[in-house]
Amino acid sequence: MKHRVVIVAKGIVATGIVTIGIVTIVVALGLASASAQAQEKKTVLNLETAKKMAAACEAKSKAEGWKMNIAIVDAGGNMKYFLRQDDAFLGSVKIAQLKANTSSSFPFSTKQIGEITKVVPGIAYVPGIVTFEGGLPIKTGGGEHIGAIGVSSGTAKQDNICAQAGLDAVKDDLK
Repeated sequence: MKHRVVIVAKGIVATGIVTIGIVTIVVALGLASASAQAQEKKTVLNLETAKKMAAACEAKSKAEGWKMNIAIVDAGGNMKYFLRQDDAFLGSVKIAQLKANTSSSFPFSTKQIGEITKVVPGIAYVPGIVTFEGGLPIKTGGGEHIGAIGVSSGTAKQDNICAQAGLDAVKDDLK
């Protein structure tokens, strides 16, 4: 649909025919920029924090004589940092990653997910969901879920202890 438009800018008057499509585009761009300004800000897990977590977990596992695979992912489940200690089980590489992904997908430990499956058993059949210890969510002091750590190669309890050592090391950094 065409309309006659009068434009006044700096004392110059111009008239012409303009289509509704151009006006629609201009309005849409204005709305898009307004909504972009309204986006909320989110804390992002940085590489320095991920490395610090892995180092603390590695130190704990060395002190205990364990050999671990340590996976740290961001809130979207994207790998941020991975550490495989010498002689850690190769099969546990994937398990550590799955534990981290499970706890990045839900704001719960993998142990808690296992407890939830007792009430909602279907969750245990979702591909990639881990229901035993070793995966912990990473949260800021304000409770914002920004990622997860997954550890595997020891017993489930050892994996969880190691993951918790990683979280404890960055507790003050996440405030």
